[in-house]
Amino acid sequence: SHWALGLARRPASPIPLTGPGAPACFLRPPFLPPAVPTALNMNDYYIAILQGSVLTVGVSLCALMVSIVLGLAGAAAKLSARPVLVAVATVYTTVIRGIPELVLMLLVFYGGTIGLNNLIEAMGSDHYIDVDPFTAGVLTIGFIYGAFMTETFRGAILAIPKGQMEAAWAFGMGRMQTFLRITAPQMVRYALPGFTNNWLVLIKATALVSLIGLQEMTYLAKQASAATRSPFEFFLFTAALFLIYTTLSLVLLRKLNARFSLGTKRGQL
Repeated sequence: SHWALGLARRPASPIPLTGPGAPACFLRPPFLPPAVPTALNMNDYYIAILQGSVLTVGVSLCALMVSIVLGLAGAAAKLSARPVLVAVATVYTTVIRGIPELVLMLLVFYGGTIGLNNLIEAMGSDHYIDVDPFTAGVLTIGFIYGAFMTETFRGAILAIPKGQMEAAWAFGMGRMQTFLRITAPQMVRYALPGFTNNWLVLIKATALVSLIGLQEMTYLAKQASAATRSPFEFFLFTAALFLIYTTLSLVLLRKLNARFSLGTKRGQL
C-alpha cells in the first residue's frame, strides 16, 4: 500500500548506542570499569592480583602437605614386602603421572562432586555436598604430585645403605623409630633435589585452579585483562610474581640442602 511504501522510503531515525535510549544489548555492564582505564583503576587491579597471590601460596602449601603425606605412604607401599601394596602404589604412580593435570582437576571438581552425592543418595541421605574450588584444587594437585613425591622418596630411601637400618633393628629399634632417627635425616639429603623440582612445578600448576573458579592471581589477571583489554601488563605481572615465588623457594631449599649435606663431599650427593 501507499502507507507501507511511505514507511519504507522514510529514513530511519538513528538509535542511540549509549545513554538512556540505548538498547539493553549495547549498555556496558555495571561491574566493568570505564572503557579507558585510569591509573587508579589499573592500580586496583594490581592490588587485587597481589591479594590473589596469597591464595596461590595457600593452595601451593596445602597441596604440598597432601603430596608429602601421599608420597611417604606410596614410597612405603612400593618398598613393602606385600604384593598388594606394591601393586596399588605402582598403579597409582603410573596412572597419575600419565594423565594431564587439567583433566584430573576437572574430573575431581565435577566428577568427584557427582560421585559423592550419588553415594550419599544411595545410602538414603538427602544431604548435598559441594566441593569448593579451593578444596578441589588442593586435593587434586596434592594427589597428582603425591605420585611424583612417591618416586622421589623411594629413590632417596633406596640410596641409604640397608645395613644401617638392619643395625638399628639389631639394637632393638622399631620400624618407626628407625625411620625417624636413621632413615629420615639421611633421606632428606637424597630427596631434596627431586623434591625441589616437584615443588617448583607444583607452584606453577596452581594456575590451573583458576579454570574451576578459584580467584587466585591467575584468575584475577585474566579478569583484569578482559576488563581493560590490556592482557600483556597483567599477565606479565603475574609471571613476575610466580618467578619471585620460585626464586625464593630455590634460595631456601638450597640452604636446606647445604644444612643436610654437612660432612659429605659433593661427589657423594
